[in-house]
Amino acid sequence: MFIDLSGKTALVTGSTGGIGLAAAKGLAGAGARVVVNGRDTERVETAIRAVLDAVPGSDVSGVAIDLGNAGGCDSLIGAVPETDILLNNLGIFGPKPFFEIDDATWETFFQVNVMSGVRLSRAYLPRMMEKGWGRVVFISSESALNIPADMIHYGFTKTALLSLSRGLAKLAAGTGVTVNSVLPGPTMSEGVKEMLKEMAADEGVSIEEAGESFVKSQRPSSVLGRPATVEEVANMIVYACSKQASATSGGALRVDGGVVDSIVP
Repeated sequence: MFIDLSGKTALVTGSTGGIGLAAAKGLAGAGARVVVNGRDTERVETAIRAVLDAVPGSDVSGVAIDLGNAGGCDSLIGAVPETDILLNNLGIFGPKPFFEIDDATWETFFQVNVMSGVRLSRAYLPRMMEKGWGRVVFISSESALNIPADMIHYGFTKTALLSLSRGLAKLAAGTGVTVNSVLPGPTMSEGVKEMLKEMAADEGVSIEEAGESFVKSQRPSSVLGRPATVEEVANMIVYACSKQASATSGGALRVDGGVVDSIVP
């Protein structure tokens, strides 16, 4: 399958590393004009260089804005008033015992993981519908379906994204705009590697081996038996953003390595 997104603009939130950066590279490789985003100017500039290194000659720019509040989202919308593809990738995670999660933490997770996508979709989706083409993708997680006992606040936000994307897909029905969620499983992003460092040191193994051990012990239903790479997840994202995915909308597209033990998507 040859995916050609020439002439399309793709805005990828939280794309200075991990899945977001891999998706930005994949979209640029398909010919899209890509806008990367992060909170830190230096990291945004580094991400731009990484996309250009991966796809020489690509059209890539960046905006350094914190989207964890309404003001930041408004600033981004002002800087990038229109886009054809909106990839709501921004998200934070981290294990914490439920009884130690205070209201402020709940609010932070909700604002960053959910409301950033709500605000940006509210701004960009109407114009996509007017033009008769657009793609909105939310990065959810297998944790939306398998709520982790040690990350209930995170799982809650990822479940919310499934409801949001399904509802928006219905709202955009018949307009040529599709809205989907992508559900990665354990993925070797920078954040996960950092989380595995201590485990790897304790066991005297590499981070990759620690990743396999983690999947087998904490996600034993995994068919893959290892964490996915960010590129493997990005492949699904790029497809969901493609013209070829015109009949895929309202979906929860799993790229979880089979962690969710169900034959129904």
